[in-house]
Amino acid sequence: MEAVSDFIDTLTSTLTPPTHWVLYACLVAAAAVVLYQPVWRWVRNLVTIAHEGGHALTAVLTRRRLTGIRLHSDTSGLTFTKGRPTGPGAVLTAFFGYPAPALLGFGAAALIGGGHIVAFLWIAVLITAVMLVFIRNWFGALALVVVGGGAFAATWYGSAEVQIGAAYIAVFILLLGSVKAVFELAGQRRAARRTGNVASDADQLANLTRLPAGFWMFLFVLINGACTVYGLWLLLPEQEFWPTL
Repeated sequence: MEAVSDFIDTLTSTLTPPTHWVLYACLVAAAAVVLYQPVWRWVRNLVTIAHEGGHALTAVLTRRRLTGIRLHSDTSGLTFTKGRPTGPGAVLTAFFGYPAPALLGFGAAALIGGGHIVAFLWIAVLITAVMLVFIRNWFGALALVVVGGGAFAATWYGSAEVQIGAAYIAVFILLLGSVKAVFELAGQRRAARRTGNVASDADQLANLTRLPAGFWMFLFVLINGACTVYGLWLLLPEQEFWPTL
């Protein structure tokens, strides 16, 4: 019981927010990772995990049967569900892939902005552990173990400074990466149209509804952009950062 009490105390503890220079350093590091393609190719798996997690969670909430998740080395992924091929459940499941990293990043920004950095890292461990149950390929399992293991190591062995740096950089990557992922999708759709093999989430949504793929792309940009801007506003002290814009 004492160990459980200590764990709960640790989980609910708060850390003092970093100085604005540390915040800027974390933001610059995350932006460099997102913009530098050789590194982004690997770090993008974090966004893919959130993307497929969004599909999976929505499927469960809409009472579809989740049968598996695959994460590929090219940073693509697949979530397999069973249920009605049409209807609200199918539409929502297809929709909440691209917005998921932005929504997760925004929620995390609200959490760590209040100092609950350890709680965010443990939530990351829990998410990856649950997804690991449904993973159906070795690379996907490895990606989840790396991300979840990194979050666990930061909480269990890392100092407060390590925990703060890991949490802020991860959230900045989720927010900035969610926007880049939508623009990458636009480029992939243009390339796919030349081969006639267009099968993106936006095109699936167009097939499930009477609304064109461009409408869904606009929603992705709108939601992810809004989450990113507001998430940055929550994390970066407005009196120090925003007046400099």
